[in-house]
Amino acid sequence: MGAVPKIEALPVGSQAIDLAGAWALAEVGGGLAAPFRVPGDVHSALHEAGRITDPYFGRNEYDLRWIADRDWLLSREFEVPVGALLSGWVLELDRLDTVAEVRLNGETVLSADNAFRRHRVDVDNALRHGRNHIEIAIRSATAEANRRQATQPWRVPYSTANSPIPNGNMLRKTQCHFGWDWNIALAPLGLYGAARLLHAPDALIDHVLVRQFHDAGRVRVEVELTVDRRSGATVPWSVSFAGQARAGALDLSRGGKAVAEFAVETPELWWPAGLGAQMLHDLVVSVAGMEERRRVGLRDLRLVSEPDETGRSFKFVVNGRDVFCRGANWIPSDALPGREDREATRGLLQSAVDANMNMIRVWGGGQYEPDWFYDLCDELGLMVWQDFMLSCNLYPADEAFLAEIAAEVGENVARLQHHACLALWCGDNELIGALTWFEESRKNRDRYLVMYDRLNRTVEQALKSVDPAANWWPSSPSPGPMSFGDAWHDDSSGDMHFWSVWHEGRNFEHYRDVRPRFCSEFGFQSYPSMDVVRRFARPEDMNIASPVMEAHQKNAGGNARIAETMFRTFRFPSSFEDFVYLSQVQQGLAIRTAVEWWRSLKPHCMGTLYWQLNDTWPVASWSGLDHGGGWKGLHYMARRFFAPVAAFVIPDKTGSFVVHAVNDGRETVDMEIAVDAVAMDGATTPLARFAGKIGTDAAVALGTIEFAKVPAGSVLAFRWTASDGSTGSDHLSPVPYKMLDLADPQVAVTPRRDGDRILLDLATRKPAFFVALEAPAAGRFADNFFALLPGETRTVEFFPRQPLADLAGFACRDLFNSTR
Repeated sequence: MGAVPKIEALPVGSQAIDLAGAWALAEVGGGLAAPFRVPGDVHSALHEAGRITDPYFGRNEYDLRWIADRDWLLSREFEVPVGALLSGWVLELDRLDTVAEVRLNGETVLSADNAFRRHRVDVDNALRHGRNHIEIAIRSATAEANRRQATQPWRVPYSTANSPIPNGNMLRKTQCHFGWDWNIALAPLGLYGAARLLHAPDALIDHVLVRQFHDAGRVRVEVELTVDRRSGATVPWSVSFAGQARAGALDLSRGGKAVAEFAVETPELWWPAGLGAQMLHDLVVSVAGMEERRRVGLRDLRLVSEPDETGRSFKFVVNGRDVFCRGANWIPSDALPGREDREATRGLLQSAVDANMNMIRVWGGGQYEPDWFYDLCDELGLMVWQDFMLSCNLYPADEAFLAEIAAEVGENVARLQHHACLALWCGDNELIGALTWFEESRKNRDRYLVMYDRLNRTVEQALKSVDPAANWWPSSPSPGPMSFGDAWHDDSSGDMHFWSVWHEGRNFEHYRDVRPRFCSEFGFQSYPSMDVVRRFARPEDMNIASPVMEAHQKNAGGNARIAETMFRTFRFPSSFEDFVYLSQVQQGLAIRTAVEWWRSLKPHCMGTLYWQLNDTWPVASWSGLDHGGGWKGLHYMARRFFAPVAAFVIPDKTGSFVVHAVNDGRETVDMEIAVDAVAMDGATTPLARFAGKIGTDAAVALGTIEFAKVPAGSVLAFRWTASDGSTGSDHLSPVPYKMLDLADPQVAVTPRRDGDRILLDLATRKPAFFVALEAPAAGRFADNFFALLPGETRTVEFFPRQPLADLAGFACRDLFNSTR
């Protein structure tokens, strides 16, 4: 096994021994060994030690699945100084994945099988002075999943289309670890969160619950402390919040709860991004000398879903204001949890805000994220739609499984409910639809529907037992409570997942055939950017039909669908690099088509969350951000189509283009919109000018332009200004771009420095569409994938991740030169 690392002895009286850091990893019954760092995962540790190849490169994934089929041992040593008390110690392990036994000095102190829980166990009987040895034996999740499936009274099916590693639904573990239609299938294992010993002879803080009661100009805040009683002593407690303090004594022999109340007059409220500041107050809780801290934003955030003349509404109301939700779905930041990084995640979330998003949906096939993730969302003003971790499979409903679900739900709700960003708890992802996907449930729907109902009720009851006032939605998509209808095609009620364009191969205009109340999933794929492709593919692999590119496309038929859709709209790309570029252009066009139409329906529709924000590894997917955080074309376009104040030109079915304006801000604005026809030689014909007051309650149709008034071979170019300082521009082609007689625009790109800034000046001789700037180093542009017209000059700033000494190497692509 090699040398076992140890930590230095801590002073007598210390309240915690941190066990994070250096451990040792060994294969049980095998010869593999490597250093291991906690938090971390086995695959990453083996790769860092040179024991395996990069799991993300080429087709290495398929040669590394054996790792999940083995048992592994993590171990380390630590010291407890002579003279330290040996009573009152608790071992805490967070995000232990998944089926594991923990032994301290040879004695088993914990058996675990839920990666979503925080485990705390007494270790007084096993701890000793001097050197202590702790080891965690992690059993094969794949073997345990198969064993549990075999013990079911009847088969409980999982989605084979998503997960090539079977039976992940048997375990309380991240479901996409078994593979998904965008994820690598490795079933990783390890310890991803805290590992520490806590000295708590009398009491250990279990939960800190925060409840807010809003009235005009005043908020009453109730802080409830729940403690794990470890003696019958009387211990002091204190709570400070918003410049106020409360304190008392808790007689542990009589109970383990204390409540502190605060009144905040004329509070400064927390607002979602774009609607106000994100004011956060420090909350400090102390019990028996043990302290915990939170940051709490004061806000009144409600889900309003009521029957109406169409069906059932679905909207969020924050501090009395209806909020149109603009955003995307969040999946784990990396397929290997040991590679998760707080600052990299901050970059992803900041990119969401920079693209004018105000909500993300933490999807139910991933994980409950660490505390710091929600802290970041609080700070950034990103509302969080939080799924419980159940997705796309059917699940057991026996007492043991449901008891584990109830404990998992209760712990995570208690951990997260104080966050201002938390907008909604949703029971699952697509489990209602899954009832129709499997032969077993189609043949015996009653059996599996009863199982689902038991599971869903367990989730709801566990949620409300901790936080009765929480916003709850039973499933996504769902027409509403106690409704098991088809929310993929019924757009009248609740939230909708609309996948007909991608999965059914429909054209982009099909998005305009539905009028959802809130669309929480829809998407279209593209390839990752070339700098990401080069991380997993050699030059000889850069063909969409190569084995390597197909290994990095996890949706069956996905490459063919990208290509087939592309050829409806564009001429054939000139090279592999152009194919990648064009895939990102068409992805952005797809999502733009949907979002602009659905925003024009406000307030009938009150939210669009596209699939998906980020990637777990380098792969062809529906993401707008590459693995590593780079902006794809979609994300640049989202910054424009998600602008709080915006104008859109949308064709209707009566022979006209309708000019829409929308305002998601706080105040009414005056808007002016100019629409011109631009020929491919650059000649411009003014078509119409519109003006109007745009309130915040509804989108406005300002006027129409008949199709016949647009000269053949031209595109519509439009620009707007608003009284709040907002400006924007875009274009719309009345015909597929392949039908336009494009000319070489001869775009000139001139980089220069302005102090510490890097600026690129652009000019063109002919209309240039989807101008995509490319940099010689990692970073992002202030704008990209835009139209540039003759006579315009545009200056775009580049933000490098690292200082850039040489300005050589900037270039751009455009539609003509990528399809000539």
